[in-house]
Amino acid sequence: MIPADPRLRIAAAFAAVLSLSQLTAMPVAALACAGAVLAAAMSAGGLPWRRLMHLEGFVLMLLVTLPLTIPGTPLVRVGPLAASAEGLAQAALLGCKITAAVLTMTLLLAGLDPVRLGGALAGLRVPPRLVALFVATARYVETIGQEAARLRDAMRARGFRPRTDRHTLQSYGNLMGMLLVRSLDRAERVEEAMRARGFTRHLPLGEATPPTGPDIARATLIAGAAALLLLGDRAWPILSS
Repeated sequence: MIPADPRLRIAAAFAAVLSLSQLTAMPVAALACAGAVLAAAMSAGGLPWRRLMHLEGFVLMLLVTLPLTIPGTPLVRVGPLAASAEGLAQAALLGCKITAAVLTMTLLLAGLDPVRLGGALAGLRVPPRLVALFVATARYVETIGQEAARLRDAMRARGFRPRTDRHTLQSYGNLMGMLLVRSLDRAERVEEAMRARGFTRHLPLGEATPPTGPDIARATLIAGAAALLLLGDRAWPILSS
């Protein structure tokens, strides 16, 4: 069902997320979310529970804050604040769309390492400098994270314990500044090493091969399903009246 060609996977993911972002009917968005959850559960990797936990925390914030900020029919009153039914409906709609979009992207782009993803972006005529920036960022973000972990360990070894005071804010500011300085230093060393190896601002991502017929059919099926969702969303007011 999922195309093997990374370019078609990116194009299908873009078409699906674009259609999901335009949904306005709650039943259609809920159907899309349920379909994405089912497809992810049936995939080889299963549901990405850890990623969903972070995502649903953000959705929970929407469910708490949007009803208090959008005027409408009050459901619950807490002092001067009133949670509206319209705000709750909007938050639920956004939650379904966000969950469906993230699961769709995870399902379609799973297994693509930064180099293959960069090559696919280059095959889709993305500017070479943006491709090089993306590949370098994806390659070194884990290295910078490890550097940050070492700096935090050094702070704890010196007796630092985070509190709600000025000293803690200064310490975290110093941590971010030192991380920035070390990141810039590492970037300069990497650039010098790449230039010494003949880097000409174009990454050698390999030659792109033409997509196969079955891959094109799979990508077209995914894009067509997304288009049908969008058509159903536009027709929902007529069907429900």
